[in-house]
Amino acid sequence: MLQQFPLKRKEVNALIEKIENITFPVKDLRKALNFYENVLGLKKRDEWSNYATFNIGDMMFGLDPESKGEIDVFMTVANVDQEYKTLKEKGVEFVTEPKDQYWGGRTAKFKDPDGNKFILVSFKK
Repeated sequence: MLQQFPLKRKEVNALIEKIENITFPVKDLRKALNFYENVLGLKKRDEWSNYATFNIGDMMFGLDPESKGEIDVFMTVANVDQEYKTLKEKGVEFVTEPKDQYWGGRTAKFKDPDGNKFILVSFKK
């Protein structure tokens, strides 16, 4: 029998708690901000000289003019270091080891079997 959707968060038994943030590379932050705010009508959450975010539902959407052309998908986990170790033991290839970020998160980037990159993130509670 097929599972009914949408799944409630408490029904999902996985190390990934949610998609925290998806960040897209942009060439011109001002032009991108104008599009997302004034054309799509999104309400800006935060803006810095090198990054901007919007809230969309339970997720954050980011714009990064300093990106190397990659889309970053941040997946929230309870403890980056613990999940890094668990996934590494299962043969997952990591691009970065766990490290603290200036914005308060702790992250580790990994690849799936097709080379898609994802970032595990946790926050101190």
